Amino acid sequence: MEPIILASGSLRRQEFFKLLSLPFSIMPAQIDESIQGNLKPRELAEELAVRKVNKIVELLSGRLPNWIFGADTLISVDGDVYGKPRDRDDAQSMLTKLQGRSHEVITAMALYNGKEKIVDCRSVVSSVTFAPIRPEDLEWYLDTGEWQGVAGAYKIQGLAGCFVSGIIGSYSGIVGLPMHEFYVMLRENGYSYGDS
Repeated sequence: MEPIILASGSLRRQEFFKLLSLPFSIMPAQIDESIQGNLKPRELAEELAVRKVNKIVELLSGRLPNWIFGADTLISVDGDVYGKPRDRDDAQSMLTKLQGRSHEVITAMALYNGKEKIVDCRSVVSSVTFAPIRPEDLEWYLDTGEWQGVAGAYKIQGLAGCFVSGIIGSYSGIVGLPMHEFYVMLRENGYSYGDS
């Protein structure tokens, strides 16, 4: 299998790549992730994923590999978008707004196909429902620090799973990489998955 550059420092995405036995190297794309313009949440996630890939294409100009992959996960509720919280207060505000209701988790994937010289972008939207969270449980969760560096201030595969009463869609997409859609994306772009 050909190596893929992962334009992300996400440990969760690295774990998925290892699970799939994909050869990869890590090259986090340092981009401005601030929200600009009037993009809808899904459009914004796709824009950020493509921007990450394009940043690596720009950095490696002249010595491009065949495959570069970037992704971005955002949380959306009532049209508002939540990325990574700035601090504990921001995390508390996010979780307070999410508790007791459903929200969308959008994971966008961008794949640079060096053979075709194109960037393919796709996204998956899932729904997560949080049960009501007691104030003391919210304080306990915030004290764990698990909210740091993750969209919406929670990891569904971590302690925040205690608050999740239901999901509709792709569990792996909520974690950070929709595996089925990623596999299909690789195949449709001609990546020889599973071949030597």
